[in-house]
Amino acid sequence: MSQRLFAAIGLPDAACEPLLALQSGLPGASWRPRENLHLTLRFFGDVDERQAEDLSFELARVTAPAFDLTLKGAGWFGRLEPHALWIGVDENPALLALQGKCERAARRAGLAPEQRNFLPHVTLAYLDKTPVDKLAGFTQGLGTFRSEPIRVTGFSLYASWLTRGEANIYEPVTRYPLD
Repeated sequence: MSQRLFAAIGLPDAACEPLLALQSGLPGASWRPRENLHLTLRFFGDVDERQAEDLSFELARVTAPAFDLTLKGAGWFGRLEPHALWIGVDENPALLALQGKCERAARRAGLAPEQRNFLPHVTLAYLDKTPVDKLAGFTQGLGTFRSEPIRVTGFSLYASWLTRGEANIYEPVTRYPLD
């Protein structure tokens, strides 16, 4: 049996409250609930049981210092046919280093390399037929958004289940502390 897995940084309530306050006024937006707000480090996809065990073992070997990150600005995926609205992350070498270590852990566990470039973000909404001009105005209004620093003391391996309702279910399986 396979599991749909990803590594991510969970966000504390203090970081989520300002994000939840932004979630209104955009046509076609399916806003993400509090429990789905996270910063993905590496999406692994469907992984069989043995590979999941190997992956968890390799992620447990990741060492990195705790660090602060700041959410900043906004954007979207799907240039002409937008499908996701996100809040970005201020430049952060420690975050990039952690993401690289998660990528190397995935490769040691036998998973294929990630083909997409890492763009750190927190998904605020999935979009359906959102007019590009409305989205551009909305994200321009978020151009000055900047969170308080968020202390990152660990990351988690999450399991994900697709649902037919408004939100997928994300469940942390294992937490890995940072030094």
